[in-house]
Amino acid sequence: MAMDTGEPSSFKVGASPISQNSYLKENRFTCKLCQAGFLRSYHLKRHLKIHSGEKPYSCQICGSAFTRNFGLKLHVRTHTGEKPYCCDVCNSEFSDCSALRLHKRTHTGEKPYSCKVCGSAFTTSSNLKIHMRTHTGEKPFSCQECGTTFSRKSILKTHMRTHTGEKPYSCRICGSAFKNNSNLINHLRTHTGEKPYPCEVCGSAFSERSRMKTHLRTHTGEKPYSCQVCGSAFSENSGLKIHMRTHTGQKPFSCEVCGCAFSHNSSFKEHMRLHTGEKPYSCKICGSAFARNYCLRKHIKIHTDGERT
Repeated sequence: MAMDTGEPSSFKVGASPISQNSYLKENRFTCKLCQAGFLRSYHLKRHLKIHSGEKPYSCQICGSAFTRNFGLKLHVRTHTGEKPYCCDVCNSEFSDCSALRLHKRTHTGEKPYSCKVCGSAFTTSSNLKIHMRTHTGEKPFSCQECGTTFSRKSILKTHMRTHTGEKPYSCRICGSAFKNNSNLINHLRTHTGEKPYPCEVCGSAFSERSRMKTHLRTHTGEKPYSCQVCGSAFSENSGLKIHMRTHTGQKPFSCEVCGCAFSHNSSFKEHMRLHTGEKPYSCKICGSAFARNYCLRKHIKIHTDGERT
């Protein structure tokens, strides 16, 4: 019978004294605040600065402060432009070795961080952490203006521009400005005519992936947006949003001339033509013009019905 030595049960018979020593030392210094374990006392001391908020290393250029001298050293390179780490595949340069290591995975295809729920793989642990929120529903970033929460800090940053009105991405062709870069990219396709997202069913092409996905529902009949009041279903969230106004009575589009209010923007635009006199719908047969499309359709019947008689 093996003698009970009092050692941890994870030790294997025949383990060397060196490996046992390493195990005992591994958690020799423990943080009382979060229970993290360290091999050396100075590692614990450095870790405690995370809890205390102490940042003794300051940048003499911009005043940014850091808990470690190493962090300051990396930061200074943002001012000097120094990039001492070079990719041997594409010659891209980086300010720190960890950034180079992550970059190399774009060449190797390595994705060492896997989701245990769905199996999706990622190049960085931070990307995996963000992905996990799609499963947990966690949204740790909250807007201080309206309380809306988000799963990513970058999405919150973009959302804040709805409050500030900031539009830092500008079109060089027409000057239109946008809250985020993806909206600018989509907008540029209105100038180039590029439509990189084709429908696999009918071949129709779209400038945005989201519009292609919405279009596909005309083939599948999918209507994922349902009214919780009456059960009506819609292929687009915007359709549901407009429909909800039939229940709430909300009319957010108001005429500044006469005060009439409308639930649909299209109805509001048609109404405004009564004041402006604009008649954009013209009959190709006789040239008569109308403010509303349905009035033109009704008028055309005068010509078509006359042809039948």
